[in-house]
Amino acid sequence: MTKSLFSPVTVGALALGNRIVMAPLTRNRARPEDDTPYALHAEYYGQRAGAGLIITEGSQISPEGKGYAWTPGIYSPAQVAGWKLVTDAVHARGGRIAIQLWHVGRVSHVSLQPGGGAPVAPSALAAKSQTFDGEKFVPTSEPRALALAEIARVVGDYRKAAKNARAAGFDAVEIHAANGYLIDQFLRDTANQRSDAYGGPIAHRVRLLDEVVAAVVAVLGADRVGVRLSPWSNANAVGIDSDTPALFAAAVDVLNRHHVAFLHMVEGQTGGARDWPAGGIETLRARFAGAYIANNGYNRASAMAAVASGAADLVAFGKLYISNPDLAERLAADAALNPMPTAGLYGGGAKGYTDYPTLAEVS
Repeated sequence: MTKSLFSPVTVGALALGNRIVMAPLTRNRARPEDDTPYALHAEYYGQRAGAGLIITEGSQISPEGKGYAWTPGIYSPAQVAGWKLVTDAVHARGGRIAIQLWHVGRVSHVSLQPGGGAPVAPSALAAKSQTFDGEKFVPTSEPRALALAEIARVVGDYRKAAKNARAAGFDAVEIHAANGYLIDQFLRDTANQRSDAYGGPIAHRVRLLDEVVAAVVAVLGADRVGVRLSPWSNANAVGIDSDTPALFAAAVDVLNRHHVAFLHMVEGQTGGARDWPAGGIETLRARFAGAYIANNGYNRASAMAAVASGAADLVAFGKLYISNPDLAERLAADAALNPMPTAGLYGGGAKGYTDYPTLAEVS
């Protein structure tokens, strides 16, 4: 029987009503004083519970992991309580939700770091990108290299975040290892110039990914863990590794060894061109043993074709979910979509966040 974008699917421990995924979308609306989600977030995610699976905006695993103003965390009791409002709202509407665990590494600014310290990275190499400090976009700050002895602490922060995610009622977690953030920085020789057990050959550069996945799986079980990768993306000016096929084959092997439930792949440039060497993404997709979530630039027709052909098990949509809270229902009905907004994307309150009409409200 041909698979459909709108048919149920089981991903690890999760029985999902359809194969439409809401991709992580940073919206910068956490409480400024403590990076806590609150009732507004519960309304926002609850509105989008028609997705087979929601993956939340990136949520920092520690104060050190923060790279943008007003992004939520998952390291404090208040944040856990705030996220519990969200998971309860999604579950009340029959949805399933995973939290994306995030450490930005060098993509940060001293004003966002504890005590005004330098952001951390595998090596003391600047990101040469920008971040939002709460007032304006500013160049990222010069990072410092993590000491060898500190890496176990970072892995421990992921472990604690996984425990907090479980306490907050999440159905699963996604480890963010893409888009030029900390784990991706360790993976690539463009950002990692270490000469210890976490740098140099590919087997060393995948070590942090391996240890983080092991720690999170030990808390939640492999059937509730996924990972996001972006092999051919230069997001946050991370650079393209000198041997991307070999590096990301090794990364996929790590995921297979730990039997994670899903791989969420950014196909091509994040938010940009679907461009990669012939067979590159396809080879990695075939190599992965779990459910494959395709991401980047899909519309209804291309998503349906990807699932029907077996090129993807599920398809993630990001931007379209901003102004279409009932996107899954609209896609199923082949209905018109609300236009993309030009304001209210980052920061603020309900305006531009929870005030988009559903199809039922406009028909």
